[in-house]
Amino acid sequence: MMGTTEEKKGSLKRGLLPRHIMLMAMAGMIGTGIFKGSGDTLSIAGPSVTIAYLACGLILFIVMVALAEMAIAYPGLNIQHLMHKAFGFRISIMIGWLYWINWMIVTIVEILAAGSFLNYWFPHIPLWILAAICGLFIVSINLFQVSLYGEFEFWFAGIKIGAIIAFIILGLLILFGVIPSPVDPMKNIFGYGGFFPHGINGIISALLVVIFSYGGSELIGLTVTEAKDVTHVLPKVIKSVVSRVAMFYILPIIIICGMMPWSSVSATKSSPFVQVFAGVGMPGVPHLMNFVLLTAVLSAANSGIYATTRTLYSMAERGEAPRFVRKLSKKGVPLGGIALTTSFLAVGIVLAYLSPAQIINQLMSIPGFTICLVWIAICAAELKLRKNYKKLPFFKIAGFPYVTLIGLISLSLIFISFVLNRANLIGTLTCLVIMAFLVIVSFLVHPQANSENRDLS
Repeated sequence: MMGTTEEKKGSLKRGLLPRHIMLMAMAGMIGTGIFKGSGDTLSIAGPSVTIAYLACGLILFIVMVALAEMAIAYPGLNIQHLMHKAFGFRISIMIGWLYWINWMIVTIVEILAAGSFLNYWFPHIPLWILAAICGLFIVSINLFQVSLYGEFEFWFAGIKIGAIIAFIILGLLILFGVIPSPVDPMKNIFGYGGFFPHGINGIISALLVVIFSYGGSELIGLTVTEAKDVTHVLPKVIKSVVSRVAMFYILPIIIICGMMPWSSVSATKSSPFVQVFAGVGMPGVPHLMNFVLLTAVLSAANSGIYATTRTLYSMAERGEAPRFVRKLSKKGVPLGGIALTTSFLAVGIVLAYLSPAQIINQLMSIPGFTICLVWIAICAAELKLRKNYKKLPFFKIAGFPYVTLIGLISLSLIFISFVLNRANLIGTLTCLVIMAFLVIVSFLVHPQANSENRDLS
């Protein structure tokens, strides 16, 4: 089993600095979900969608503190290791592959989205070719050593976070009249059907997209094993990421609602960020925002490649994935995992060639389900493992077990609402088919009887 401070020859290399982990964790959560998905959530719930973002933000905090507590109690174990320790081999393999499928679908969507943003500048080049170029670029980054990957992700994430901060500052200046404009914030927020135009049902319906938007926070469970000083780094990362993501989602949504009627925001056209500034006559915004959107989705795809390859490597260590995904380069990069991930990216590009619009819409409905199930598993694992800690970590969830139970029950109710909503029929059926397949796989695959597995059992 891999430790947290020593590296063996031929092992998966660690070289991420605290600033890399901080930005990578945020990169998984701030991307298409806010820049593009905000148009969907506004059309579903109107201004009241801010309540959905806040509620899911609180649930996210519970999940991440529970994960941080387990990571400190069991140094060197990532999400799949923790699932194995809490529930055994079958649940571990199901959650591991579910997590990989989730990130694989998200990564394909991000690559296709990147191609569509490039298509804005190169309209005569087919989408699948542009998507293929973006995919090759991201895969190439992940073939380098992990510290270089961290540098790329650091700057990718920095650009889009900087863009959101600039958006917030500029938006507030307009709303408070510092920059003259015809905008009427109170009328825009409360004058078009009120703050709750679609009632509570609108908020509930928006939760699927909101959960998808916040998905990626569990990437900390992977990056923690890459940290050089996890005990001190992880608590700071958790607290900072959760608070900043709440600000980066809720404030922009409020600003968008204040600057234009929520009913005028299109979920199918350009990003609401572009629509807002185009509406107040800001020149040059389309090209600038398109660049930011391109950077955002490339960043999310970058995190996706990292997550999928590390997940596969971790699972292969316990016989839950094919052996070839453990193949490493001389720099400690998981070449086998990257090869398998790249093959699925190729499938996504082929689908983009055949039917780009339909496949993107269908794929986008699945990650909300899978993320919700992964979060449920994290809460359940923390409830199961707490009594087995050799020593209670200094960073732990307050109000245990009640707070964790609140998170678990809330996520379960949200998942049930997803399944019962007819609008999510395709996503529901796809998720149920995937789960049925993973249950079968968990009984067909047998764990390897090696020392690593005995340590985790």
